[in-house]
Amino acid sequence: MSIRERRRGVHRPAGVLEIEVSADPAAALDLTLQDRDWTGLPQGARAFRFDAPSGSLAALAWGEPGHPRVVLVPGATGSKEDFVLLAPLLAAAGYLVESYDLAGQYESAGAGPGAGESFDYRLFVADLVAVLEAGAVPAHVLGYSFAGIVAEIALSARPELFASLALLGAPPLAGQTFRGVRWIGPLSWLLPAPTIASLMVWGLVTNRNHAPPGRLRLVRVRFEYTLRRSVDEIMRLMKDAPDLRPDLARSPVPLLVAVGERDLWPVGLHRVFAARIGAGLCVYRTGHSPCETTPHQLARDLLALYARA
Repeated sequence: MSIRERRRGVHRPAGVLEIEVSADPAAALDLTLQDRDWTGLPQGARAFRFDAPSGSLAALAWGEPGHPRVVLVPGATGSKEDFVLLAPLLAAAGYLVESYDLAGQYESAGAGPGAGESFDYRLFVADLVAVLEAGAVPAHVLGYSFAGIVAEIALSARPELFASLALLGAPPLAGQTFRGVRWIGPLSWLLPAPTIASLMVWGLVTNRNHAPPGRLRLVRVRFEYTLRRSVDEIMRLMKDAPDLRPDLARSPVPLLVAVGERDLWPVGLHRVFAARIGAGLCVYRTGHSPCETTPHQLARDLLALYARA
């Protein structure tokens, strides 16, 4: 593993730490991963439901109550099952790990806004804050993709709830975040949010990501439950993300940007974003889902982040 440290003139005295992952024991373990049944209750996990402001959210927990707490938040079209390889590694290291389906998504499809209201940032942030307040705080939080924006807003509003924040494949741009996406960027200004949602759903269901059979089954099953309206409105939100970079740069909470080298957004944009907010940057030899494909490497780097907190 090679480590380069560069000062960027941000508020963190240690500057930006960029880690480029090469051959190491964690990478070797990731190479041994096998496909699995992603739809069943994972071994060692406890299923429960949480009464959030938006409604009843489906959740999973690993580890022992009373241990330091980690909350993993999935993104649009995802679910708590996205972390079934990562969470046990963190639990084995002595953490209580929790994850939940976002309102409108998979087994939380019954949760959402009231009549005449929309799935908006306020709704998703209120749910996350309620989840955090329901357990020991401050907690270590990971926001995956769209949930990274949600976690950034929550951190800006309620920093006392956070011990650290990891942004996994989260949009590195404010405003119209799709403008930087590799395959849709130039057209994203013209495409309405429902069209972008349709393209995303089509790509996942037709397996353009080349997911193995067990994983693909979960991807397709989730769409039998997930409210399409929630996906459309999340895409709308991602076309108007708040610029929280100044707030993040001022935060004393340790930050990490974790991303695959073939992420939706080019690594260069993530690198600039990490430098701007004073976060560490970890780059893995994978795509948009390091929690599924390089969980041992991601767990190692999260544990290092938690140790700094």
